[in-house]
Amino acid sequence: MRPLDKVVDKFGNFLYKLASLVQIPIYQRYLERVVKKGPIPQHIAIILDGNRRYARMMNLPLEQGYALGAKKVRQILEWCDELGIQHVTLYSFSTENFRRPPDQVKAILSVIEDQLRDILDNLDELRRRGVKIRIIGRLELIPDGLRELATEVERRTACFGEKTINLAIAYGGRTEILDAVRRIAMEVKEGKIRPEEINEDVFRSYLYLKDLPDPDLIIRTSGEERISNFLLWHIAYSELYFCEAYLPAFRKIDFLRAIRDYQRRSRRFGA
Repeated sequence: MRPLDKVVDKFGNFLYKLASLVQIPIYQRYLERVVKKGPIPQHIAIILDGNRRYARMMNLPLEQGYALGAKKVRQILEWCDELGIQHVTLYSFSTENFRRPPDQVKAILSVIEDQLRDILDNLDELRRRGVKIRIIGRLELIPDGLRELATEVERRTACFGEKTINLAIAYGGRTEILDAVRRIAMEVKEGKIRPEEINEDVFRSYLYLKDLPDPDLIIRTSGEERISNFLLWHIAYSELYFCEAYLPAFRKIDFLRAIRDYQRRSRRFGA
């Protein structure tokens, strides 16, 4: 290739990249206008995935990958608030995650602890937005200090308003159902409820998210296309959206595309 051709080729690549940088914000603003005119999901649940792979791809320490994922979660919550989404459930740490190497478990729980402390440092903002925090899962499985911190966050935000952010920590969908079955069995044994009285509504009242509507939309980052034991009872008629981006690289435009995709679907609820 002649020197002049190389210059032209490099300049062409530069213009292409520059055009992309200009076009994305324009397209994003267009998507925002379109999405705000459509039906907004009342409850979104997000499977937060891809922190480790992002860290490996970017040659970063594992801890930094999780920290970047936590930073992205804060942005996602801001995007949800902008659209008026009332309830957000975040799959932060599953019961299966305890099987990972101890250093990974420690890194994830450390980031969760930092998130909870950050919440306590910004209570006025949550109060202003009318958002309460709930923690769901088997908290007896996590370290005492983290459990006490989670309990304090729930207690101090309990009366903030009707919007809810649910943090699923040491959570498993099968575990949630099993816990409900055990509680019902105990109350049947004690004569507090008769077997013939048990229906879907009664069963639901024993679940972690008993007083919230089922998720309208499930978003999973990282390109994986599975539910991974998340909200198994609650997602019978939820719409599923899988995004290729790893969590730290998940952009607002990706979020808006997920909402737009949801709006284009015809929800039949099994009918």
